Formats: sequence, C-alpha cells, structure tokens
Amino acid sequence: MALLQALRDMPEVETHLVMSKWAKTTIELETPDGARSGRAGGLFPQPGRPAATISSGSFRTDGMIVIPCSMKTLAGIRAGYAEGLVGRAADVVLKEGRKLVLVPREMPLSTIHLENMLALSRMGVAMVPPMPAYYNHPETVDDITNHIVTRVLDQFGLDYHKARRWNGLRTAEQFAQEIE
Repeated sequence: MALLQALRDMPEVETHLVMSKWAKTTIELETPDGARSGRAGGLFPQPGRPAATISSGSFRTDGMIVIPCSMKTLAGIRAGYAEGLVGRAADVVLKEGRKLVLVPREMPLSTIHLENMLALSRMGVAMVPPMPAYYNHPETVDDITNHIVTRVLDQFGLDYHKARRWNGLRTAEQFAQEIE
C-alpha cells in the first residue's frame, strides 16, 4: 500500500490499480486498513476486465509494476500466459517494449523460480525483490518499506521524498555514530 500512496502523491503519474483475488486477500491480511486503502487512494481499479485500457498496446503507459508478484504470476508472465488482467497487461508491456518491474517476495527460491527470473531479466524485466537495506539503519518496518518503494520507483526515474540513499562509507559511519 505504501507504493500506491507514493504514486498517489505524484500528480504527474497516472496509476491504474489491478488486484487479483489473492492480492486483495494479502492486503486484507497484511495491512491495517485492508482493501479500503486502495479505494481510498483515489486509484482506478479495473479488476478482471480483459477489455480494460491497459490490456491494449495502443493505450500508452510508461510500464507496469507487479507488487507483490507471486511465483505463479512470474511464471505466467515468462511463458506468455496472459491469464487475467495482470497477465494480459504484463504481456502487453513486454510486447510493446515498456518497463516491467516485478517484486517477487517468496523465499526460499527454487531452481525453477531462479530460471524464470533469469529468463525475464534477459527480456529486460527488472526484478526488485523486497530486501531490506541495513546501511541506512532502518528503525521501523516503515523504514524498510520506504526503501523498497524507493528502489521500485527508481526503476521509472521517479523521486520519492522518503528515500534514504547511500552517501558513501564516511557518511554511513557518521550516521551510525549519530544513532548510538
């Protein structure tokens, strides 16, 4: 939900939200406000509509982010299996040569998962696993989440006001001393 909020705060970015059944379930389980957050975010949900604008290559977009991306969805995208609106929109993004960012969150990873990610990476898909960065000394889950959102938005050249970036070793040492 943090990524949706960040995008909502960027008036220059038009966002289209598509949620699979399992994405809705994940939001309900893992966020305090559940699925209400997406609707309250002023986004444009188009669930399950294969004729939605984003399912056509003639509808221009800068790209697509799938967050979180299950290994099932990732495998479907790799195979060109355009099931549902998420799969179809990802297929369109690939065929049109647009930016596709996948945020796979499962672990551990099997050889099949890794091979699927490698194949997609070779197709130009950005894999941005939601890994925490410890160099910026996160103090809360929100700090970790903000780092992940920053890295996803970086893929599109979008600045995020909550970004805490690496400023070199000396600065990191000073930061560590400041928080002690």
